[in-house]
Amino acid sequence: MPSTPVVVDAAVVLLGATVTTITHPLLYVKLLIQVAGPTDRIYRDETFEVGHEPLPPAVGSTMLGRPVLYLPGFFSYAQYVLRVDGKLGLFRGLSPRIASSTISTLVRGKIEWRVLQSKKDEHQNSFRKLVQETSHDMIFRCLSRVATHPFHDYAPCYQSDKSQVMSVRCMAQFVGRETKYSGVFSCIMTIFKEEGLSGFYTGFVPHVLGEVLFLWCCNLLAYLINTYAVDHSFSQASTLRNYTKFVMSITLRVLTYPFTLVADVMAVNNCGLAAGLPPRFPVFTSWLHCWNHLSTECQLFRGSRLFFRRVPVTLPPSVED
Repeated sequence: MPSTPVVVDAAVVLLGATVTTITHPLLYVKLLIQVAGPTDRIYRDETFEVGHEPLPPAVGSTMLGRPVLYLPGFFSYAQYVLRVDGKLGLFRGLSPRIASSTISTLVRGKIEWRVLQSKKDEHQNSFRKLVQETSHDMIFRCLSRVATHPFHDYAPCYQSDKSQVMSVRCMAQFVGRETKYSGVFSCIMTIFKEEGLSGFYTGFVPHVLGEVLFLWCCNLLAYLINTYAVDHSFSQASTLRNYTKFVMSITLRVLTYPFTLVADVMAVNNCGLAAGLPPRFPVFTSWLHCWNHLSTECQLFRGSRLFFRRVPVTLPPSVED
């Protein structure tokens, strides 16, 4: 018998929650690397510190044999979290992410059905269809961001990583070992009491700007390549077109990553957690202030890689030197 919309929605929500749970440790470690403050850098004897880098760097070498220092990667960082908090420690801040995933899935299902009904007669490869689809997708993402931003949202596939307020603060508590934010309802009460409604939308603007920029650039580049660069007489042209947007998304996600980083840092900044207070970060007056600060410190792409993380070259020399 055909599946009902309720059954389909329930299956999609369950699948999304499962994927969110499995990938949470990876994103948790990435968030901890993101909130490592670039101003807290010292060499002292053999102790090394870069914001919240809990482990000393390891000596390695480049492909040319040049010695370099590598900061701990994902596996080393995850093992450290396991030693401190146990197995459940890697799932700190998971409940707000699941709540966000459920809301986002339900909103997407309702909007996408209406979009499909409104564009049945459009020509398959027309530029008009591209603009219409991108506009509908942009509206959905903005509405979805309004609904899910207070919780947390990491979008699948070609969308950029998106994380926010509740889960970010829950995870960032690992830095200072605080217990201020715990469950979803506790987070809601704490944020509303201390910051009001605006506290739930800290970092909202850079997230939306990054998403809109990523969406339009990805779709336009994919359309131009499929229309003018791919030879229509090529036997595998249709297969090649199917992968164009995926390849473009991987490339453009790197370019829009600073928007995500700024939003995550702003979500923690000046909220009472050690990860968002001096000396790791100054108190930012706006997301542009945060962007300029990270740009000056050459840290706009911190956390974009989880492996082979080199020690920043801007570190000051040791006392002996």
